[in-house]
Amino acid sequence: MADTAITAASGPGTRAPVAEATGVSKRFGATVALRDARISIAEGEAHALVGRNGAGKSTLVSILTGLQQPDTGSLRFSGGPAPAFGDIDVWRSKVACVYQRSTVIGDLTVAENLFLNRQSDGPLRPIRWKQLRQRAEELLGEYGVAVDAAARARDLTVEQRQFVEIARALSFGARFIILDEPTAKLDARGIGRLFDKLRDLQEQGVAFLFISHHLQEVYDLCTTVTVYRDAAHILTAPVAELGHRSLVEAMTGEAASAAAGPASAPMTAPAVGAELLRIEDLTVPGACEDLSLSVRAGEVIGLAGATASGNVQVGETVAGLHRAGAGRITVGGRVVRTGSVPSALAAGVGFVPEDRHLQGLVSHRSVAENATLTVTDQLGPYGTVLPARTRTFAQRMIQDLDIKTPAAATPVSALSGGNQQKVVVARALATDPHVLVAIRPTNGVDVKSKEFLLGRIRRAADEGKAALIVSDELDDLRACDRLVVMFHGRVVAEFDRGWKDEHVVAAIEGVADTTPSAASAASGTHQHGR
Repeated sequence: MADTAITAASGPGTRAPVAEATGVSKRFGATVALRDARISIAEGEAHALVGRNGAGKSTLVSILTGLQQPDTGSLRFSGGPAPAFGDIDVWRSKVACVYQRSTVIGDLTVAENLFLNRQSDGPLRPIRWKQLRQRAEELLGEYGVAVDAAARARDLTVEQRQFVEIARALSFGARFIILDEPTAKLDARGIGRLFDKLRDLQEQGVAFLFISHHLQEVYDLCTTVTVYRDAAHILTAPVAELGHRSLVEAMTGEAASAAAGPASAPMTAPAVGAELLRIEDLTVPGACEDLSLSVRAGEVIGLAGATASGNVQVGETVAGLHRAGAGRITVGGRVVRTGSVPSALAAGVGFVPEDRHLQGLVSHRSVAENATLTVTDQLGPYGTVLPARTRTFAQRMIQDLDIKTPAAATPVSALSGGNQQKVVVARALATDPHVLVAIRPTNGVDVKSKEFLLGRIRRAADEGKAALIVSDELDDLRACDRLVVMFHGRVVAEFDRGWKDEHVVAAIEGVADTTPSAASAASGTHQHGR
């Protein structure tokens, strides 16, 4: 909480703030998204905003860009009040955001993207294409962006599309740009070129708010860092005065000397059996390279990593959602054909996807139908589905997962988030799989449901299955017997039980100089992973 937080350090010198938020609070129903938060970004500054998931970063960005109104507090840009809510053109002249997912339209040229909805001098004036391209070339040249204005945006690299988005933001007159995970899809050389470009723009007075899960990049680029935790401002300090360990402690709320948080898993070693999941030299383009991992019966293994680490794609590849470029996956000694969900199911993989709404549930169908989607071949002869068998099977799953529902026939959309997630887990377990792959299994559920779901995964392992929890949530990872941490597509650390929050967070965030203590001894050497 903020009242027990590290005391804020001095701000970034005497330069005037190009953007500042003071006393900002925002609530969505019962959820407090921001609590009396603040931040100030100086002209020409690269200012980092860091924090764990749920810290309030995304809500602050939505308020700074005019997409949300704060419940309390004030915003100012270059000393003046924020534009009126909904006045898009004026907001664009103050602030722009370059998101991890590009907003450049692939079928349009660079010039058309730069001046989208501004191609001509008026709504009834014809577009002068030669003049439009010339304007685009002048804009790109002004900011040193080496991109052909006539090129189709879909033919650009990720790095070039980011430069186009930055140039477009500057063309509206904005001198303050928010960069949300800008390096997530760039390689090391691309990151270096992006940082060089940002430094050039800083010399022209442009300020950046840099949001990243990779803390080493904060030290490489930024002069000031602000930490949010639990929806509140915790710390603002010069980067040069804040060591890696202190920064991680501010993000986690755990002092380096403190013991690890309460563990969901018992501290005694599990009784492990035969190897049930083996990943050998797996390469998934854009996600991981030469990754190997083994999970035995009775084990719950955590595959930890931030957004761009590739851990989610690895879990999805085991479940048959992606085709591997190289390597092999075996389940119970049976080779899984990657890119084939039926092959993964047949081999004995149960899967809890990352997003239950988009990937996990058929919202207009009943609880019974959703819980039995993976076992319809068992619910009647010759490919038929008998309603009585469906109800009986579903009722067993409802009892097993303690799903609170008026009836098996109730639409799954009528259930609470926690009970919807239990339906997804029920369906994954319905096939009695050898391996359960659960991606962020407690995302968006209440505390009681979270404890139950993690306990049910543990029970599955105790019954002789293998479980792989893919997550960056520390509460999820505490349920695991062992953690494997990924960073930019490679395994960078492993931790046994007894790990401390700051060590795992440091590995997830790519901080190279934080070494685990003996209690959380890593089986491999930490490395940056790029």
